[in-house]
Amino acid sequence: MNVWQAIILGAVQGLAEFLPVSSSGHLILLQHWLGIENNVVFYSVMLHLGTLLPVIVVLWREIISLFKKPFNKLLYLVVATVPAGVIGIILAVAVDLDALFSEHIWLLAIAFAFTAAELLFAERRAKKTALVNDVNLKTAFIMGCGQAVGVFPGVSRSGTTSSFGILAKVKGDSNANFTFLMSVPVILAAALLESVKCVKAGTIGNVDVLPLLFGVITAAVTGYIAITFMLKLIRKANFKWFSLYLGVMAIFTVITAIIGK
Repeated sequence: MNVWQAIILGAVQGLAEFLPVSSSGHLILLQHWLGIENNVVFYSVMLHLGTLLPVIVVLWREIISLFKKPFNKLLYLVVATVPAGVIGIILAVAVDLDALFSEHIWLLAIAFAFTAAELLFAERRAKKTALVNDVNLKTAFIMGCGQAVGVFPGVSRSGTTSSFGILAKVKGDSNANFTFLMSVPVILAAALLESVKCVKAGTIGNVDVLPLLFGVITAAVTGYIAITFMLKLIRKANFKWFSLYLGVMAIFTVITAIIGK
């Protein structure tokens, strides 16, 4: 992997991790298009950690409040993390999703189309329904179920989580903040699982430092831009352009699958 490939992957990871378009789906497509194969897993680990930095910078007050009595927010975060954690562990044992979707690119088209449909549905529901609820045990669990759906490549974690927040009638500000607060344990868990893969494959030592550095910095910078933009977007529930984009991406993915054959 050269520096420019790392920068491109870093930019895609940073933007797509927080915009409702699926970072995992876009990275699989990019790796397919650019022909990147060697040691991608370790780069993915570091890019995930790079996107964690802007979350901490933007939501540091929310993160600190987790550890203040009576610890309600921490409890809600734990409850919200359980569904994705359970599904993630089951899938990690049963199948390598990234490998599966890389081998069968057409699956990404289905996932992109699903995300496009749910975003459109969420925007229409937000316009017709009063969003009056705060985050509590019930709404946290519902949003957590959305995050569990988002573990599949091509399905946006942030888009699905915020859509389920709208389904639970969570207020715009609460939905936005909690959606990205929920990303902290998920990003850490993803980095941990991918690190285990690296250890088993023995690829950690086989890394080009310069491309890695540029990729991580790019992921952090673009992640900060994306999360500040997305916080405003979720509050307004304005998803239609991303829905259109994902519809186009689904078509391009089908074409890629056909050409690949």
